[in-house]
Amino acid sequence: MGATQSQLERLEAVLAEMGSLAVAVSGGVDSLTLATFAHRRMPERVEMFHATSPAVPPEATSRTERLAASEGWSFTVIDAGEFGREEYRANPVNRCFYCKTSLYGAIKPATTAQLVSGTNLDDLGEYRPGLDAARDHQVRHPFVEAGIDKAGVREIARHLGLDDVADLPSAPCLSSRIETGIAIDPAMLAGVHAAEQLVATSLNPRTVRCRVRAGGAVIELDRETLARLDDEPRNELSGAVAELFHARGFALSVAFAPYRTGSAFLIRELKPQPASA
Repeated sequence: MGATQSQLERLEAVLAEMGSLAVAVSGGVDSLTLATFAHRRMPERVEMFHATSPAVPPEATSRTERLAASEGWSFTVIDAGEFGREEYRANPVNRCFYCKTSLYGAIKPATTAQLVSGTNLDDLGEYRPGLDAARDHQVRHPFVEAGIDKAGVREIARHLGLDDVADLPSAPCLSSRIETGIAIDPAMLAGVHAAEQLVATSLNPRTVRCRVRAGGAVIELDRETLARLDDEPRNELSGAVAELFHARGFALSVAFAPYRTGSAFLIRELKPQPASA
């Protein structure tokens, strides 16, 4: 028996034991794969919920809506309301706890089904305060229960014919780009997204993140792209990114650096401070 087939059988057994399911779908590879697999196995017992907010890239919503339409999901778009929480906007070290608390709290009244997430085994090795919120709301994680990691999720996506989904890069919410302790502002998130789109179009990098730090904006790129970025295009992009933020009310210097996972995240608490210089 192949590894993928074994994973599929374990996942199917986990889902069958849960009964009716409500899948929280973010628009990333994990939740899209879980939703597709669950719906194809038991279409009458699965419903999907996708939350929109200033922290969710529009392309994640569009991707989810397209797949929902093509697969025939029972699909609901909600506003989780996390921006109504002062604790979330203050961007503390456990910001994700307040985000997921809002998300699961918004889904729970709309369904009687077991709420599930796309969390996989690899996620358990990171600091994920959102998992505390999941535990508070009795959310289950089928990939974890079936012993499936990120690579396994991607293989399942390919098995399902979701090649575009399988190849999606990791894409945390836009709020993850803001350094811990700097307040989350919708206009700033719009600037972050616009900056990443501009750089992606200009350089076609493998990875791009626009971080906002106390000292300004930092465009993080994979090392190959950064190494071939000459002074002239670097200066032009710096000016263009600075203008994108200025148009939204933020005066930020712009620098470039190698990509590092979670590099806007600090384990220590910081006092909220303005992101503008």
